[in-house]
Amino acid sequence: MADARRIVVKVGSSSLTTAAGGLDADRVDALVDVLAKARSGGEKEIVLVSSGAIAAGLAPLGLARRPKDLARQQAAASVGQGLLVARYTASFARYGVRVGQVLLTTDDTSRRAHYRNAYRTLDQLLTMGAVPVVNENDTVATDEIRFGDNDRLAALVAHLVRADLLVLLSDVDGLYDGDPGKPGTSRIEEVRGPADLEGVSIGSAGKAGVGTGGMVTKVEAARIAAAAAVPVVLTSASRAADALAGRDTGTYFHRTGRRSADRLLWLAHASTPQGSLTLDAGAVRAIVEGRKSLLPAGIAGVDGEFSAGDPVELRDADGRPVARGLVNFDAKEIPQLIGRSTRELAKELGPGYEREVIHRDDLVVLTG
Repeated sequence: MADARRIVVKVGSSSLTTAAGGLDADRVDALVDVLAKARSGGEKEIVLVSSGAIAAGLAPLGLARRPKDLARQQAAASVGQGLLVARYTASFARYGVRVGQVLLTTDDTSRRAHYRNAYRTLDQLLTMGAVPVVNENDTVATDEIRFGDNDRLAALVAHLVRADLLVLLSDVDGLYDGDPGKPGTSRIEEVRGPADLEGVSIGSAGKAGVGTGGMVTKVEAARIAAAAAVPVVLTSASRAADALAGRDTGTYFHRTGRRSADRLLWLAHASTPQGSLTLDAGAVRAIVEGRKSLLPAGIAGVDGEFSAGDPVELRDADGRPVARGLVNFDAKEIPQLIGRSTRELAKELGPGYEREVIHRDDLVVLTG
């Protein structure tokens, strides 16, 4: 932890705002104090993934609580995002540090060209000595707002920028083996794999009512990052300095996997399938066990409306998702391909059909 050079720090709405809505300037300044000190020697680079746009827009719009309808959520995000970035800009300016706003949606992170552009922007901001402030583009996004917090986005950004560490800041000082407000529970200091979490009751969103994440999304984000070879510290915002300095705090999630291709991580965790393909048993085995491409002969059914290049879900005969991939054909073309060999299709329809429906380089297995 102490040797980590490039660090992604994620902070939630409850750590930045009051329960009634509106930014808490003292909380923002306290966080910035810690981040600025951590990078002051030039040895560390910080990417800040910050929630709080919707929460910051509540009070200015006269909203007593986070609205449930999408239109008012987007309106609050529109007002609050400007306030959020302005507050960060002013706070970091106390240290002579520039900030750059980066707004992302799921589509930005699931399309190859888009995430390459996102990487170049973030990397250049860091090279130029700025602190990127990343948030979901809640003004136009839909799935992101329903997801609530930016925990998953932070894990994906940590992988994208090749971070050495992901720090997830919460209003709780780590993961507990039960309700931390009740006696008899204790903090889990380390998680080396899924087995360490068996039987652990993980709570949902906190009491502040300004965010919709909670410990569930943070643990899932930690799992995603750790599987992509990025270690994670989960702790409270008040313990951020300890986490960045490598001191014992919160819950430490060890790496559980190796770094994968960017597009596969985005495909597995950031893409929204536009349809599905049902596979026969042989095709399921070939993809899950053999890591093979999907050929027309292994398809048993198609559902949804999608275009070539879209992400689709691959299911077994019982409807269970087994993989996700980028399809090479439009949905309307698939029915004429089902159960047929590529040689037969090329002879009847032309050489453009002598190819995989999904190439193995564009497939990520979800089970097995």
